[in-house]
Amino acid sequence: MKVTSSYIFLKDARFHAYHGVLPQEQKVGQDFLVSARAALDVSAAIEHDMVEVTLDYGVLYQIVKEEMAQVSQLVENVAGRIANRVFNTFPEVTMLDLKITKLNPPIGGDCEGAGVELHLTK
Repeated sequence: MKVTSSYIFLKDARFHAYHGVLPQEQKVGQDFLVSARAALDVSAAIEHDMVEVTLDYGVLYQIVKEEMAQVSQLVENVAGRIANRVFNTFPEVTMLDLKITKLNPPIGGDCEGAGVELHLTK
């Protein structure tokens, strides 16, 4: 059996954070969803059943949590910080899809969210 592509992902992790351009956003905060999908070869994990040979999604979650706790005006900035840390922490990651959704954006209308989605390669 040959693995042709493989990913480790974190889907819709929810955080209360204080990102935004408006002073009220940085004072009150709001909920965000973060999804990350990292491409890497998981063949060794399939064979050896050891977390040491794959990307530990607990560590991935901790990276996202720590970066979401640092206030930024723009979610693009937060996404860039998360991506840099993922690539630096996990050199085996070759590609990263990252999505940050602000669930209640201050746009004066009703929507399910607004944010940024990045598709990054090393």
